[in-house]
Amino acid sequence: MIKRIANEYVPTDVSAPGETLREILTERSISQTDLAGRMGRPQKTISEIMNGKAAITPETALELELVLSIPAEFWIARERDYRTYRARHDQEECFAKDARWARRFPTKKMIEYRWIPQHADKSSLVRNLLEFFGVASSQQWEQVFSDHQIAFRKPAAFKPDLCALSAWLREGISSAEKAKMKPFDRATFISTLNSSRKLITSDPEVFAPALTDIFAEAGVAVAFVPELPKSRASGATMWLSPDRALIQLSLRYKADDHLWFTFYHEAAHVLLHNKKSIFLETDKHLGEQEEEANEWAAGFLIPPRDYKRFISQGSYTKAEIRAFAAKLELSPGIVVGRLQHDKVLDFAHCNDLKRKLVWVVKN
Repeated sequence: MIKRIANEYVPTDVSAPGETLREILTERSISQTDLAGRMGRPQKTISEIMNGKAAITPETALELELVLSIPAEFWIARERDYRTYRARHDQEECFAKDARWARRFPTKKMIEYRWIPQHADKSSLVRNLLEFFGVASSQQWEQVFSDHQIAFRKPAAFKPDLCALSAWLREGISSAEKAKMKPFDRATFISTLNSSRKLITSDPEVFAPALTDIFAEAGVAVAFVPELPKSRASGATMWLSPDRALIQLSLRYKADDHLWFTFYHEAAHVLLHNKKSIFLETDKHLGEQEEEANEWAAGFLIPPRDYKRFISQGSYTKAEIRAFAAKLELSPGIVVGRLQHDKVLDFAHCNDLKRKLVWVVKN
């Protein structure tokens, strides 16, 4: 069964306009030979129109209008509806063949997150996925997202699922494409980064929309997109155009220290690195540019001089961590995360100072 978007009528069957022409000729006792003579057309052409093998062109429609006194618009509309129906029918057959391709994606989660609608059958699922990715076929998906997939294949402790990863990234891109943003301005971006520190200790319902709004003024879209199973991405950075950048976050590790470090790590890519690369953060940050982004993010969150002074004391009680974090206007969990990363503090210690964050999918 052919289905389309809500409230759009799609007939289950449309006859060729030649069938209508045949009925009219029968009613008027006009033969195909006679019609061909009146129109100055070969009889073969009339026969092909009657059998749906040849289309009624605008010129033919105008001739039928003169010969049969039936408006050309009627014939043009019949031909259009029939050809559209046939194209949809052929498309649905292609969709049915692409069902195996569709099974490669975590569609249950995508439906849960409302990225794609519920589907009635396999063909509908394929259509929903193609519309989500903005491509006309599974072959075009392979071609369009091949560049992204090359970027995804960098070394990692656990290889991500490329289909899940591309869907996660696509949702972020889609969100950014809809956002109202000013052209990128480096000075504004740096100023906004500095002011964004004030949001670190706020609740998610405050900092998430605030980050999105303030960075849009600097030409950077900030998209919070839930992780998909096996996508293994905590963040990503890319340029959608020369003056529009995207920072995407997944909240993979569900703790404030990871979230904020990832955010500023991605911001470092915007500041320091070229606009042609796609930076994807999976299990480990590998490579020279990733190390540069790590160093920049760590120093931005906790200035090196302050950090060195703090760890030199050799004591890291919860009270001392809280006091140090308060001095820098940070949440204690960020300090804990830095100490654990540098192996100054055991990974089992002080985790209760980290704020746990969870996604809430609204109905």
